[in-house]
Amino acid sequence: MKKRTLLYMAMITLFSMSVAYAEDVPTQSDADLAQELTNPVADLVTVPIQMTMDPKVGLLGDGRKTQTNIQPVIPFDLSENWNIITRTIIPVINQKDIFSGSGSQTGLGDISMSLFIAPKDSGKWVWGAGPIVLMPSATNELLGGKKWGAGPAAILLRMQGPFTYGGLTNHVWSFAGDSERSDISNTFVQPFVAYTTSSAWTASLQSETTYNWEAEQWAVPVNLAIAKLVYLGKLPVSLQAGAGYWLTAADSAAEGWRFRLQANFVFPKSMFTSS
Repeated sequence: MKKRTLLYMAMITLFSMSVAYAEDVPTQSDADLAQELTNPVADLVTVPIQMTMDPKVGLLGDGRKTQTNIQPVIPFDLSENWNIITRTIIPVINQKDIFSGSGSQTGLGDISMSLFIAPKDSGKWVWGAGPIVLMPSATNELLGGKKWGAGPAAILLRMQGPFTYGGLTNHVWSFAGDSERSDISNTFVQPFVAYTTSSAWTASLQSETTYNWEAEQWAVPVNLAIAKLVYLGKLPVSLQAGAGYWLTAADSAAEGWRFRLQANFVFPKSMFTSS
């Protein structure tokens, strides 16, 4: 079965789950829920599906890359005062002419999982910290690094009126894998600010900055997006569209403009955790 068909099946499954469990979703104002979705460690079960298109990629700038990240975020009760939040990124990649004579590849990239331990009530500032693990799950050698990696991850943010602002960061070192592939030592920093209106529209500005310590190279895109909270039946979904621009990147990475579409599905916590 083709990998693209598997992605379509996953999206159909999400839609079916939305309809089946809509009655169990807790009610709150649309604006409050829309703002909660700007918090990566909120006490919500969400499954964002994010498609990012980079039309100018590679050494010659004539390649293209489309990456669809399936990003389930699931909180679990660790104790009366603490949560543990799992944040997994499953990339499905389609790319062409990234390297000279490489042709096109479609398949699964390397999966990463972050585990944030976060207090249920942290006051004005929301924070979480824990490990991140990188798994060499790529189905093609040009879609991943063929290395196991791990390191620390943390997030700090504040919700102040209609604004949400803060940052997420992690660092991944490789510790095992193909000895012929380059080692991994990457720092990732994602500063962000979002503004949510009373009608559940959200405008956000963020960067997904990476510094490769092995190659001593920066990758700095800046992304602007607009999202609207809507409903599938009674189940909330945040639909987002946006564009970004690469301020700088490695030679084989993207350049110029990029484009993004996202659907963030919100599910009842009872589906994944026991009461």
